[in-house]
Amino acid sequence: MKQKFDLSFQDKITRNTIALILAGGRGTRLKQLTDWRAKPAVPFGGKFRIIDFPLSNCVNSGVRRISVITQYKAQSLIQHIQRGWSFLDGRFKEYIELLPAQQRIEESWYQGTADAVFQNIDILRSHKADHVLILGGDHVYKMDYRKLLADHVEKNADMTVACVEVPLQEASAFGVMGINDEWRVINFAEKPDNPEPMPDQPGNALVSMGIYVFNTPFLFEQLLRDHEAEDSSHDFGKNIIPYLVPRHRVFAHRFLNSCVNMASGIPYWRDVGTVDAYWEANIDLTTVTPDLNLYDEDWPIWTYQEQLPPAKFVFDDENRRGQAIDSLISGGCIISGGTVRRSLLFSNVQVRSFSNIEDSVILPNVEIGRSTQLKRVIVEKYCKIPQGLRAGFDATEDSKRFYVTGKGVTLITPEMLGQQVHYIR
Repeated sequence: MKQKFDLSFQDKITRNTIALILAGGRGTRLKQLTDWRAKPAVPFGGKFRIIDFPLSNCVNSGVRRISVITQYKAQSLIQHIQRGWSFLDGRFKEYIELLPAQQRIEESWYQGTADAVFQNIDILRSHKADHVLILGGDHVYKMDYRKLLADHVEKNADMTVACVEVPLQEASAFGVMGINDEWRVINFAEKPDNPEPMPDQPGNALVSMGIYVFNTPFLFEQLLRDHEAEDSSHDFGKNIIPYLVPRHRVFAHRFLNSCVNMASGIPYWRDVGTVDAYWEANIDLTTVTPDLNLYDEDWPIWTYQEQLPPAKFVFDDENRRGQAIDSLISGGCIISGGTVRRSLLFSNVQVRSFSNIEDSVILPNVEIGRSTQLKRVIVEKYCKIPQGLRAGFDATEDSKRFYVTGKGVTLITPEMLGQQVHYIR
């Protein structure tokens, strides 16, 4: 029989839950944006990192025992967490701990998402949690995990998978769920060529968000079983879920029931795993009413706050006016006689006179020289854009020096400009 739990009981569940954020992936589809950082450390939204979203969801939901599993080029991610997420108080059994790949169980690096958890199983056991909430560190969304956890307990599930509806033509990039009337998962296909549509929404498929809840003893049992399976790639999507669906109580949780602050009435969840998707999600923030509300005081997104002066706009001559229209301009920026339109500038960006920036995402600590023309570009950190550079207008010409996506977004990095900011010795 289903039980209905009030908010106080939901809070009790969250206090007895540990969250594991899988933040070790490179994110190769982001191309050169992840040459020197893991995908969860990629800047987003003017002042945040992608990992700030699952971390903020945890804190806002009351899940304050958090472990972050790292592996690929984790230095900037570790530094960000140390600087911006040290406010939890261990005296109240609150913490964020970093779990780098340590070869604790055997002499190999993490082989898959399930193996990453398995190799830290001794640490998890020491925390003695009732439930384990497993999260990806590379999606942008706002979600109340209390409702997900309560749904898991209410249905007496062994495993619960958070799911979202996506257009059928996009579903091949995800794990696709088939469910019955009780939202129990009856079949699962990881990245199928021909995704199964939802019965009541033939144009959509129900896909896994990469968010899982397990009863702790059950998780340990399955990790040990999977570890001993010689034919397994030790991945939740490829191995764990397909094995569990026909044998155990696996349920789907609809994201619509736990998403927070829907500006458009549609749940906001973005996989910003490609350069085009990353550009689109950032540029959407410059619209009058963006799909993602970053101004919500009831569900704030926390991050490391640099101490920077306000953005500054100088010169007001007819052909030399420092201005920004329909744009987000972060602290430390100086717009000196240039124009910025429909763009997002991260911290400490300088735009020199007579430059024109449109529909662009400029990451921190970029210097844009005089008379520069940029449109539909992403500029990586520490770039020094030379005077008079023109990019984003001719894909063929841009592709000779920069990376250009299929949708015509140009990515510029220091190395592409011949500027060595990462010294390899």
